[in-house]
Formats: sequence, C-alpha cells, structure tokens
Amino acid sequence: MNKLSTFDWVALIIIIVGAINWGLVGLFKIDIIKVIFGDMTIFARMLYIIVGLAGLYLLILSFKLGKK
Repeated sequence: MNKLSTFDWVALIIIIVGAINWGLVGLFKIDIIKVIFGDMTIFARMLYIIVGLAGLYLLILSFKLGKK
C-alpha cells in the first residue's frame, strides 16, 4: 500500500478547504476567502492559485497511484 507524504496530506487538506469554500459559495453565496481577505486582493488571489495548484498536483498523483 502506498503511503501519502506530508506534502500529499497538505495538498489534500487545501483541496478539502477549497471544496468547502466553493460549497458555501454555491449554497449561500458566501466566499470565505473574500470575507476574510477581501475581494481579489493579492493574498486572496495567491490562495486561489495555491488551491488550483494543489488540485492539479492531486490530479497527477491520482493517476500515478492508479497505475500502481
């Protein structure tokens, strides 16, 4: 069985938090990132980019784990 690295777990947690945020946006029109950090401030944009990169990383990881 393949064990996930610390980096894998961090990426997974980032994706879960991002998914919860998007769920709140869809259900209640509440964007937690926007509420906490402002509307498209540089820090908010960096967080969105980090979530996107974590998603791409986990997509690639899932294909690698699927081949094993």
